[in-house]
Amino acid sequence: MDWGMANRMSKLFGKDGNCFYLALDHGYFQGPTHGLERPGATLEPLEPFVDAIFVPRGSLRAAIPPALKAGLILRVSGGNSMVGEDLANEELAVSVDEILRLNATAVGYSAYVGSRYEHQTLMGLSRLVDLCAPYGIPVMAVTAVGRELGQKQESRFLSLACRVCAEAGANVVKTYYTEDFERVVEGCPVPVVIAGGPKTESQLEVLKFVHDGMSRGARGVNLGRNIWQDADPEAMARALRAVIHEQAGPEAAYDLYRSASEARGERR
Repeated sequence: MDWGMANRMSKLFGKDGNCFYLALDHGYFQGPTHGLERPGATLEPLEPFVDAIFVPRGSLRAAIPPALKAGLILRVSGGNSMVGEDLANEELAVSVDEILRLNATAVGYSAYVGSRYEHQTLMGLSRLVDLCAPYGIPVMAVTAVGRELGQKQESRFLSLACRVCAEAGANVVKTYYTEDFERVVEGCPVPVVIAGGPKTESQLEVLKFVHDGMSRGARGVNLGRNIWQDADPEAMARALRAVIHEQAGPEAAYDLYRSASEARGERR
């Protein structure tokens, strides 16, 4: 691995080999999502806990301070929206010149395996890898499922999607949690990180699936709504960091969440 690629990869993963990415990219297809109306304000209290942020160039330029200390994973696919005909109709939307201009640590791109746009998005992923490789820029592939998460959140499909993305050249793959997650990890030759999906019912539920996924081989998470739509996003980020980087169990992390939230409430 060339020095530049190795240097950027070191900014994506902690010394323990694990990672905590904060997803702030929802606006590129959802518009002004609750909790993410002001991305800079959302990020400010959470940045100390995360290794990198995942964000589109619009929010980055308009709302994220240039003194950002966390790594930057730039969202580079797009061209779709929630009101469009098919969420899978997505393409490469950012040039390599723009990626370099914004000093991205890595880039993130959605591939819709199993959709009518599978060929289009996988060819786009391959092109992106070829564009970024000469500059030592890692590519994170997202195994996107559009509106069909419930139908595709099982290990057989996710294993296939992750392996296909890795074989296209992705350096990291982001995919959804499933109870036999080790099957997904074992079939993928590059690091796998867990996507958050829809907002869950409780903090403990999130901490449990993150802990279980990591115990089965995931290298970390890329979460958004389950952090910044929480009643106390800062406490949630602190608890997740304990699971990811401090080997805390879900119950211990939940105790940390409650104590941090209560302490902040008293200061208010």
